Amino acid sequence: MKKFLITSCMLIGFGALAQDHFSGISTSNRVGILNGALNPAEFANLSKRFEVNFVGLSLDVANNKIGFSDLTSGDNLETLIFTGTQPVNMRFDGQIMGPGFAMKWMKWGFGITTRANVKFDVVDVNPVIGNAITNDNLILNTTILNNPDNQRVSGTSYGEVGLSVARTLVDNENHSFSAGVTLKILFPGSYSNAGLKNLSGEITQNPTGAFLTTNGPAELNIAYSGNLADSFTNFDDYSKSIFGGLNGFAGDLGVSYEWKDGKENYKIKAGASIRNIGSMTFKDNNNYNTNYILNIPDSNPLDLSQFGDVDNLSDVEDILIDNGYLSRTDQNKTDFKVNLPTTFSMYADFKIVPKFYVTGYLQQKLKKDEGDDQITAKNIISVTPRFNIGIFEAYLPVSNDDISGTNVGAGFRWFGFYLGSSSIFTSLADGKQADAYIGYRLAFL
Repeated sequence: MKKFLITSCMLIGFGALAQDHFSGISTSNRVGILNGALNPAEFANLSKRFEVNFVGLSLDVANNKIGFSDLTSGDNLETLIFTGTQPVNMRFDGQIMGPGFAMKWMKWGFGITTRANVKFDVVDVNPVIGNAITNDNLILNTTILNNPDNQRVSGTSYGEVGLSVARTLVDNENHSFSAGVTLKILFPGSYSNAGLKNLSGEITQNPTGAFLTTNGPAELNIAYSGNLADSFTNFDDYSKSIFGGLNGFAGDLGVSYEWKDGKENYKIKAGASIRNIGSMTFKDNNNYNTNYILNIPDSNPLDLSQFGDVDNLSDVEDILIDNGYLSRTDQNKTDFKVNLPTTFSMYADFKIVPKFYVTGYLQQKLKKDEGDDQITAKNIISVTPRFNIGIFEAYLPVSNDDISGTNVGAGFRWFGFYLGSSSIFTSLADGKQADAYIGYRLAFL
């Protein structure tokens, strides 16, 4: 467990990896597959008749505790991440856009896309518990715990193939309106989750270590599937089993509107979409998903140092069972569903003067992150000024999200090649997010 928590901190500090993938380029008025991934209605508005996506890579790490100045101060990350009383939230989010193809035919647009997703989340973890485990159990006083929310540590990898169709329903001299849908075929790879809800009790320091007791029953979920059953500290395991068997479906719905200017594209383009409506079922020989009641009496406190070298959930479970702290509330589920991070997004792109645009973007998650069967998402709002002369485009996204706060980035496109970040400037200052993306696609005719 200690290795897991420290590894998480290192990823937060040194990764160049936010949920708003391809920020800036995905709302470009050079419409392509990335726009269609954000809103399937955009497949009817492709800038060229055909587009081929070769590869796109987007990686993001965000947290609510430490920034770049903390990394250069020389202090231990595991100490900094668990300071204060605010619950710890971290997000590691990686996405690979694989080969894809899109075409526009008359009023119709079509697309086929491939994508691999890797996510690792720490949700509302009490910093006192993390500090007691990672820092040799050194806490100053007895600490009262009262955490009704679900504290989660979760990892997920899965692949998807998207089939999209869109149509322009209204198209005249001044206005156009399009709608689209994407069906996603899901290939769940690996999954792990530890969720602890309704924890009330105290952590007490004595000369031999830090000990946890509870004042009432807490709810514990332990689940794993695929490579993450053996270890959740080795992040190579996420990439080894991204694409599993076909076992899930999801969908995106979207609409798009343009107020034309008769000269250069439009005066205003606006769109809205609901993405990732669906779930996937994990099926594997080593599947495990069990709910427990956790009770730790004063007469038999839990020595938190026992978790120092633990790197898989099975060992965590064994420690708690061997000490008599767990009672099972249901049978082990050999197959279990995990919900995708359903989000509502809307955006508007305004042409200020020829070649210069400003885009506003909003993303709102529609499900709470605390569910044990839920992949997380961010709430995001951003404004992106951009300069576009056709073969070259540059943009400056300014965003705010509910994990890392305010971020300022930059990006550019040269023909089909693009490179950018939604946080390059703030991450080099004292920002709590670091992300980058790169890719290449070819549009023609």
